[in-house]
Amino acid sequence: MTTRAEKIVAEALALPGPVRAYVAEKLIESLETSAPTELSPAWRAEIRKRCAELDRDTAQLLDAETVFAKAFAALG
Repeated sequence: MTTRAEKIVAEALALPGPVRAYVAEKLIESLETSAPTELSPAWRAEIRKRCAELDRDTAQLLDAETVFAKAFAALG
């Protein structure tokens, strides 16, 4: 690894967790070479429905900890 890359990595690791996650996401996105996949009509409808629920304040939101606990429990 080059000195410049090592410096960038060291600086990135010193950032707060949410900022590191953002940087990691952007770096991963930059590696994607295929064209974005078009959403199916069903997914578009689901997204519109969920956005409308959020706008009406009728959506049941769960915190990430709960969601991950349920997912890991389902995996066994």
